[in-house]
Amino acid sequence: MHPILARGSRLGPYVAAWLALGGLIAVLAHLAAASPWHEALLLSVPLALVYAFICLASYYPCRVAPVSLASFPRLVVTHLLAALFSAVLWVFLAITWAVILETLPPFAGVAERLGRFVVVLAIIAVLLYTLAAAIHYVLIAFEEARQRERQRLELEMAAREAELRALRAQVDPHFLFNTLNAIASLTSSQPQAARQMCLELADFLRSSLRLGAREKIPLAEELALVERYLAIEGVRFGERLRLARKLDEAALDWAVPPLILQPLVENAVTHGIAELVEGGEVRIEVQRHGERLALTVSNPFDAQGEPRAGEGLGLANVRARLVACYGSEAILHVQRSADTFSVTLELPREALPATVH
Repeated sequence: MHPILARGSRLGPYVAAWLALGGLIAVLAHLAAASPWHEALLLSVPLALVYAFICLASYYPCRVAPVSLASFPRLVVTHLLAALFSAVLWVFLAITWAVILETLPPFAGVAERLGRFVVVLAIIAVLLYTLAAAIHYVLIAFEEARQRERQRLELEMAAREAELRALRAQVDPHFLFNTLNAIASLTSSQPQAARQMCLELADFLRSSLRLGAREKIPLAEELALVERYLAIEGVRFGERLRLARKLDEAALDWAVPPLILQPLVENAVTHGIAELVEGGEVRIEVQRHGERLALTVSNPFDAQGEPRAGEGLGLANVRARLVACYGSEAILHVQRSADTFSVTLELPREALPATVH
């Protein structure tokens, strides 16, 4: 669509500029043709407004002969022909308008006076067309730059979504491997517990598949997923696995990526609770700090055990997803004390997408 007509914010200033040009043409008509001021203004201002819309058509020769592709001779010929046609049309309209005005007694002799000014008017028409064509080239370049930027952002978003899907896809196999391995270990010694664990796993998978397809979910639903996961592990660990929560209730409707806490809680169970004979408590804290949200998962661990090398798949996955979702606005803190390991996610506040309501 035409870059000026498509935007009211551009059309207004464009018309205002042509009204000012109409005033300048009236001054020239007064000086060159000795037209009275009222006659010069009534003749020039309407003609300027008409020519403003004639010159809008210069957009189309600009599209036909783009500066970056068309040869210089083609540019000159294309716009010279368009300028001459526009000038002839404008002069014809000016003469017609003068003839109409001359039928009114106050404007007797206006056609004769216009005849002294018609050559100057034709030159002005060519110059104004050239200026309009130059402006349209600038607008076309601006629109093309915006289009390229929009396409670049769309490609970046598509790449980010693909990355997120790949990262999410890592969570399920990693979790399933650990859970199925635990079920297998229970089948011979505790078959009833293995059956209960399978039922809890089915419930968790139904929920995770339903919520995992969304871009963001309410924090309350993410915490519910965590509890379902802990219910699965609770079959295996019994009273050795305990959950403590300290939640800011006002933050439960804040948006978070789905399954962002589950790998952290899984690490807390696998590398913390499972290695302690007496088990321990997985603690989840939710705190608001202005427009930011802090989510902390902490657990005891065996300080005498062999330290783990690197972050592991779970933490690496969460860190990568945070970068993909929030860029530098999200932070992941890992803290290890004498007998406690904790991970804190700091996220900016975001509105939930409409699709999740």
